[in-house]
Amino acid sequence: MAKKIVSDLDLKGKTVLVRADFNVPMKDGEITDDNRIVQALPTIKHIIKEGGKVVLFSHLGKVKEESDKESLTLAPIAKDLSSKLDQDVTFVPETRGEKLEQAIKDLNEGDVLLVQNTRFEDLDGKKESKNDPELGKYWASLGDVFVNDAFGTAHRKHASNVGIASNLETAAGFLMDKEIQYIGGVVENPDKPVVAILGGAKVSDKINVITNLLNIAEKVLIGGGMAYTFLKAQGKEIGQSLLEEDKIDFAKELLDKSGDQIVLPVDVKAASEFSNDADIQEVSVDDIPEDREALDIGPKTVELFKQQLEGAHTVVWNGPMGVFELSNFAKGTIGVCEAIAELKDANTIIGGGDSAAAASSLGYGDKFSHISTGGGASLEYLEGKDLPGIDAINDK
Repeated sequence: MAKKIVSDLDLKGKTVLVRADFNVPMKDGEITDDNRIVQALPTIKHIIKEGGKVVLFSHLGKVKEESDKESLTLAPIAKDLSSKLDQDVTFVPETRGEKLEQAIKDLNEGDVLLVQNTRFEDLDGKKESKNDPELGKYWASLGDVFVNDAFGTAHRKHASNVGIASNLETAAGFLMDKEIQYIGGVVENPDKPVVAILGGAKVSDKINVITNLLNIAEKVLIGGGMAYTFLKAQGKEIGQSLLEEDKIDFAKELLDKSGDQIVLPVDVKAASEFSNDADIQEVSVDDIPEDREALDIGPKTVELFKQQLEGAHTVVWNGPMGVFELSNFAKGTIGVCEAIAELKDANTIIGGGDSAAAASSLGYGDKFSHISTGGGASLEYLEGKDLPGIDAINDK
């Protein structure tokens, strides 16, 4: 059943509570990557245009002790939003109480208010993170309708998403709707053929994703650190490369069952040490020296993966192909990123996390059909799990 979205609501004169995801990286009080804020703007602007009064909620980081409050205030977000919206954004440095209630009452149509970091409520018994029913009910009492646009927290059952939704009519924001269409679409009704590319360090992080995507995709291409556990399961010697001993049997089982679907690297960059200045050898996966560590896929693997992508109608990518933070081991990730970006007539989706950061930093962000804003949420969605934040949104 399709979910209700913000454009289905009559917003004129209404106080609209919006759960956004402003959990952005900060350094010395400055925002270092504003992508999540930018992605929230269409929903906020729509509510302003329709004459709603916008009350924004978000978390930022993990608030474990009183001293965290100073570095995790949402004040810099309010300032950035004011600039992006070209209007004042009222910031209330509290999560409840008379000051907040009065500030919301004083809003006019088209005004925007940002509530302090919802996780400040975690200092007193994790009320936000454990979905305290009284807190959800209280926040819901501050508005007329609720719009959940925070896909990044959709896999969490928190007071500021599920708690508010339990007490108010709830719709998805435009970003949440896009995530449901694209990431949910891969799982529920993809345009075939589907090719999945999975990377990152550990098999254990993606066991359920791999298993589920093998039921959906024609091919699953595996790179990154997790590839070496699969190569070891094939009986290959992998030198000092990353290995999860306790996942070799799982990898072997998958290869026995779905070996024709799984595509593994054929060559790697083997380094003398874990350093950008290391001596590098490009070798076949059959010839990895015992004293070296493979830190990236090689050029032949990039070509192989390109060939596997030809003719795909849906491509989902999650996880880098090597240690892309080190420039000498970023070529595999760059090559795969370019190959996907250059595909014509394909739905190309990045499932958040490091691969999203890689695509954006490499300048390919606008070449993909969709880049997910939720790392953990994307992974759980791709595993085929129901996400509580999405389940709590009203059906159309």
